[in-house]
Amino acid sequence: MKRKLITAIGIASLMVSVAACGSDDGKDSTSKGAGPDSFKGQTLRVWVMTGSAPEQWTKDLQAAFEQKTGAKLKFEEQQWDGIQQKITTSLSESNPPDVLEVGNTQTPAYAATGGLADLSDVKQAVGTDWTPSVSQSSVYDGKQYAAPWYFANRVVIYNKKIWAQAGIKDTPKTRDEFFKDLDAIGKKTDAEPIYMPGQNWYFFDGLTIGQGADLVKKEGDKYVSNLDDPKVAKAMEIYKKYASYSQAPKDKDEANPQQAEVFAKGKTGAFIGMGWEAGTAIKANAAIEKDLGYFTIPGETADKPEGVFLGGSNLAVAQGSKHKELAKEFLKLALSDKFEGELAKLNGVIPNKKSLESNLQGNVVAEAAAPGAAVGGTTPLIPEWAAVENDPNPIKAYMTAVLKGKTPAEAAKQVEGEINKRLAQQN
Repeated sequence: MKRKLITAIGIASLMVSVAACGSDDGKDSTSKGAGPDSFKGQTLRVWVMTGSAPEQWTKDLQAAFEQKTGAKLKFEEQQWDGIQQKITTSLSESNPPDVLEVGNTQTPAYAATGGLADLSDVKQAVGTDWTPSVSQSSVYDGKQYAAPWYFANRVVIYNKKIWAQAGIKDTPKTRDEFFKDLDAIGKKTDAEPIYMPGQNWYFFDGLTIGQGADLVKKEGDKYVSNLDDPKVAKAMEIYKKYASYSQAPKDKDEANPQQAEVFAKGKTGAFIGMGWEAGTAIKANAAIEKDLGYFTIPGETADKPEGVFLGGSNLAVAQGSKHKELAKEFLKLALSDKFEGELAKLNGVIPNKKSLESNLQGNVVAEAAAPGAAVGGTTPLIPEWAAVENDPNPIKAYMTAVLKGKTPAEAAKQVEGEINKRLAQQN
């Protein structure tokens, strides 16, 4: 599932403008009322990222699509490396792929260029009950420019052996209970209670979501930093408390070193990460597998989990597609309960409807992640945000500054100039 994290966090370059190109090839791009042979002779091209579409899922969907429409369906697998520029270029050309998988937080940037088609009619057909928190990234300027496809978020991955040594019998249901458990591990075992590097910034983003905070605010016609918001400061103080139980470096993120490999040594009580990181830990030390456990990141109260960053993918139709109506028929089928449920079951990803989460039963990681979907969110859904995450990420600098002694207000002031400069780059 490593690909799913990359979907969300690989936004490191600015999007460039694309011109919406859309001439018809005369082959019934506006056909209505799909049925057998409605689009006979057409071929729909769909770009999906490596690993996103299981072989069985694509096989089943191709058969159903061709039976329904009479058209051919061609999946073209793409690599994550360099995909943003490749999509940007394709959307400006006269023959783009008809349907594209795009990262959820990348969607506003593509929509802003005019490169994506309006899918409001698809939402009315199959998406009226999409989970609001996962659907919001597919909306830009009030219009539905994509459809939510799948998502993943962070969970607590813990060492059952260490927790048992600390006398902990049940997993925590609230944040305070979690801190008490970390206290117990620190006092009753030789283990590091939790591994929490100073710059695990997507976990911090989840905490801001949990506080109802925004990382940017609008002043006039432009966006500026909102790190000086007391709610953001509260989220950072919560993060600081987590970090107080850790010996991890304050100026590194979760990949440097890879936190799962640190955890694999068997001397750490827990870490907060993506489900695929459990596999990384097992690869580093196969013996750790028997001690692995998972639970939802607890929030302030037992009835509401902690806010989480929802990383994942949307499906969009190119504005320049010569087969827009056929593309919409594909989306209605691919996003139907049958195929959305099958994808969740095969890939262990969070589906776009809460009613379909029953397909995750038996997948312990997905079951731990699913409760966070309803209260999760993303980074700011504005085209300008992509530049903020470019290295060196000023949000990470803010976090390190707080952990090294500055107040959240002081740290915010230290980086807000750089954030505002980056937010202004696309104005």
